[in-house]
Amino acid sequence: MDDRQYAPATERNREAILEVLLQVLPPTGTVLEISSGTGEHAVFFAPRLAPRNWQPSDPNPIARNSIAAWQTRHPADNLYPPIALDVRDSIWTVEQSKEPITAIVNINMIHIAPWSACLGLFDGARRILPTGGILYLYGPFRQNGKHTAPSNAAFDQSLRSQNSEWGVRDLEEVVAVAQSQRLDLLKVLPMPANNLSVIFQASSA
Repeated sequence: MDDRQYAPATERNREAILEVLLQVLPPTGTVLEISSGTGEHAVFFAPRLAPRNWQPSDPNPIARNSIAAWQTRHPADNLYPPIALDVRDSIWTVEQSKEPITAIVNINMIHIAPWSACLGLFDGARRILPTGGILYLYGPFRQNGKHTAPSNAAFDQSLRSQNSEWGVRDLEEVVAVAQSQRLDLLKVLPMPANNLSVIFQASSA
């Protein structure tokens, strides 16, 4: 029995995301991947981002089984077993760990989740990231209240028809939440398929 799941977008975006991560991640420490999904990103990124460690997580047990199945076929010394983590929890599992989390990576989540998940993500990032720590987001965003492409507008409509709490988020609103949690916007980079890389850094203020 093979528990591996597949997300076609992963093969299309992983090289472009890796290029950005190599530029912005701290050189050492553990990277916490929030909402790892199938696990395909985890097994691709971990060996290419050594000596950093990679900690995948997902609240869905089916996703965690997929992550573990991918790890079995593509093991890496710096790739940890998946953990259960819901960003809306007041305390994340990793907060009990003595190993420092120096960065958080979150790919394609906040538009396929309630707004409370976005709020929980930034609240948790404030709690666990050290000064200078990085929070990396990838996905579609509206800018200045407008979609960046007709395909994103159609995607947004599709998401909202599935769940009224889902939808492509306004970048300015996300940045405002980040700033309220002492996370400064470092840069916004255009990515393939009308997505963005949005990088925040934890401040001491």
